Amino acid sequence: MGSLEGKVVFITGVARGQGRSHAARLASEGANIIGIDLCDQVSTVSYPMSTEQDLLETVELVEAAGGKMLARRADVRDFDGLQSAVDEGVAHFGRLDVVIANAGVMFQGCPPERDGDAFRDAIDIMLVGAWNTIRVALPQMLEQGDGGSIVLISSTNGLRGAVAGARGGNFGYAAAKHGVVGLMRMYANYLAPHSIRVNTVHPTGVDTPMLEGFAEFVAQIPPDELPSDRLGNPMPVERIEAIDVSNAIAWLVSDQARYVTGITLPVDAGFTNK
Repeated sequence: MGSLEGKVVFITGVARGQGRSHAARLASEGANIIGIDLCDQVSTVSYPMSTEQDLLETVELVEAAGGKMLARRADVRDFDGLQSAVDEGVAHFGRLDVVIANAGVMFQGCPPERDGDAFRDAIDIMLVGAWNTIRVALPQMLEQGDGGSIVLISSTNGLRGAVAGARGGNFGYAAAKHGVVGLMRMYANYLAPHSIRVNTVHPTGVDTPMLEGFAEFVAQIPPDELPSDRLGNPMPVERIEAIDVSNAIAWLVSDQARYVTGITLPVDAGFTNK
């Protein structure tokens, strides 16, 4: 029996990358998945974002891992649409135990004349979106009355100011990833009496489609716009794999971590410590 047998997990940004990996990994532990993704392009994002076909492929991977998945297109910036997806998932599976606010974007290649738009998109998707994700899930978890776990996916750039480039999207990314730590700490205190644990996870660079072209982007940035210690993990790996983050989450949301709440957990090959 897996560590999440009978549990239901809600994951945002699930169509590919880290979100897909988290869904399949937790399904392998016995969880069923409610998963949403925008499956559309954000205008300030230059790399191709996920598609509906990507979302269907995640469903196949979850089923191959032994779980079931209800997948819907939804935007974390749209509270009502997000609520509708969660309500449908709860009606389908009967409960909700774990929330993973994973949806995120990067802005390499966004032109400087769109700095304001990119900054707002970063905050709306990765901070307001995380808050919306908690808000739509929390009433069900409180009604159940048997605890649960919420994980907000931040970044090493939620602990340090090391985002490459002095563009609006880069500043917005760091601000949003720092901001979810504040959300986590508030909710961890607020929900502790209900045995609902709240934590953040902080990966270093992860080998996902979101980082494709990032090295080329950094090479074009003037040296005076780059932090001197911006790149390079102390451990001998340029990027970690999505499964490395998923493995940490699988522990964090399980009963093995039943008294772990209010922490910022780096999965970063030593990057934050250097």
